[in-house]
Amino acid sequence: MVNKISYVNLIQQIKNEKKQVFRSLDKIFSSGQFILGDEVDKFEKKICKFLGVRNCVALNSGTDALVLGLYLLGIKKGDEVITPPNSFIASTAAIVHVGAVPIFADVKNDQNIDPYDIEKKITKKTKAIMPVHLSGRSCEMNEIKKISNKYKIPVIEDAAQAIGTKYRNKFVGTFGEIGCFSAHPLKNLNAIGDAGYLVTNNDKLAKRATILRNHGIQKRNKVLTFGYVSRMDNLQACVLNFRFNNLKNIIKKRRLNATLYFRHLKNLKNIQLLKERSHEFNTYHTFVILADERDKLKKYLEKKGILTAIHYPYLIFEQTAYKKRFKRISTNDLKVSKKINQRILTLPVNQFITARQIRKICNEIIKFYK
Repeated sequence: MVNKISYVNLIQQIKNEKKQVFRSLDKIFSSGQFILGDEVDKFEKKICKFLGVRNCVALNSGTDALVLGLYLLGIKKGDEVITPPNSFIASTAAIVHVGAVPIFADVKNDQNIDPYDIEKKITKKTKAIMPVHLSGRSCEMNEIKKISNKYKIPVIEDAAQAIGTKYRNKFVGTFGEIGCFSAHPLKNLNAIGDAGYLVTNNDKLAKRATILRNHGIQKRNKVLTFGYVSRMDNLQACVLNFRFNNLKNIIKKRRLNATLYFRHLKNLKNIQLLKERSHEFNTYHTFVILADERDKLKKYLEKKGILTAIHYPYLIFEQTAYKKRFKRISTNDLKVSKKINQRILTLPVNQFITARQIRKICNEIIKFYK
């Protein structure tokens, strides 16, 4: 039987933490405080200090962070929001949920949105720009902010996969009016269920978000507006507070793993490596390569006990949900998205994978092409 190399290893994570995490959770159970609470407050303060922002609002998911963020920016029915077509469905779903129309801008070879194409897609209806820092790699935020300032269009960053990622020594998620993060179990800073948060330096937006996340309630019996049930629970915040202490080590290990891939695969002509540029600090939520004969390679690696993934197999405008609601769009101006979507393959990069396992993965990739 082949010893499998896991794409993710959440079981190992909880094994390593079990005693400490269970001890912390027991305090929550004993207190009887499950919704919001002291642990949520602590988490928000930790994120503010880490990212250097004024406000963090803890929520139940990264998706709700996006929905609330768009709502707070006044995005409504008929407005247009520019975003990439190769993200997880949540980015576009959030736009649709507030009644707006997603307008797709093409991406560059690094999978992130092309600022040049953003400007081409701007119309009188454009009310927001939503870049997605895919795979823990930063978008070109200086260029995007120039466009934002030129046309007076706010930026809401989807930084769901990019906690700790930097662009020109500044954390992503802090460039726009609002930054949205996920703490889903697969993220580098992960809860044991759904969780997320938004950050902003705008105190008024933060105050409104805090009220909206909890039914629109200001005090227990005073409802200021019709809100949502988007609050983070105390249990998830407790786990995140514990895991936050190890975030820098997790990022360091993932960056080391990426370095090993670059070293072992640098001479292979059949794949393209998305190397870190001098002004970036990438956190490698995923490690993506562009591979010839991608599907055959994926099957070959699986036979060898190496589990990989594709993020994402379908572009958003190819999904049934999009086709049922919107007119089909021409992909002539989304050529790069379409081209690289047929080549992307995500290799294991989690913090529990060993250097020996990475060598095995690389050796099998080399064997496949030879």
